[in-house]
Amino acid sequence: MSTKKINPRFAVLLLLMIIVAAMRIPNAVQVTPWANFTPIGAMGLFGGAYFTSKWKAFAFPLLTLLVSDLIINLFVFDGKYGAMYSGCYVIYGVFALIVFYGKWILQKVAVKNVIIASVVAAVSHWLIADFTVWIGGGTDLRTMMPLTKNWAGLVQCYAQGFPFMKNFLMGTLVYSGILFGGFELAKQRFPVLKLQLA
Repeated sequence: MSTKKINPRFAVLLLLMIIVAAMRIPNAVQVTPWANFTPIGAMGLFGGAYFTSKWKAFAFPLLTLLVSDLIINLFVFDGKYGAMYSGCYVIYGVFALIVFYGKWILQKVAVKNVIIASVVAAVSHWLIADFTVWIGGGTDLRTMMPLTKNWAGLVQCYAQGFPFMKNFLMGTLVYSGILFGGFELAKQRFPVLKLQLA
């Protein structure tokens, strides 16, 4: 009876994503002073760039995000906000878009391409997520009243979200350095990881 061997490339890719996903917990409990300094952008880009199978490229990053969200919401926040947060479908949609950027922009993994993909991911996350905040009646932090449903209200919403976008970008760049740099170094040391079988 033959047993199916575990693909080492796939195992290492998944392990790296799980390790980085676990690093969301210090951000969630605000051990770091930077709100939104998160690895989720890097996770999406990394999955899109390295999983050669399209379904794995989307499924495993999304599954990793889901499991880490559940752990944070149910155990770190003790269920205070429920199992999932309001508007999670928007974040998951943006995350799927970031995976697409990984497949599209990072067909060749290089420092310049990782930086470009990180900027595109962060700006997309900011524009889409904050637009839904504005549409959903978010709060104007200057007046603590709902944002006005006009151009001024939208601009204020984006202005309020800009510092979080910068932190998201920094998190994406730092964690991309860990993920992409770590895997590229591992490929040099262990040639079996170069096989395009994941």
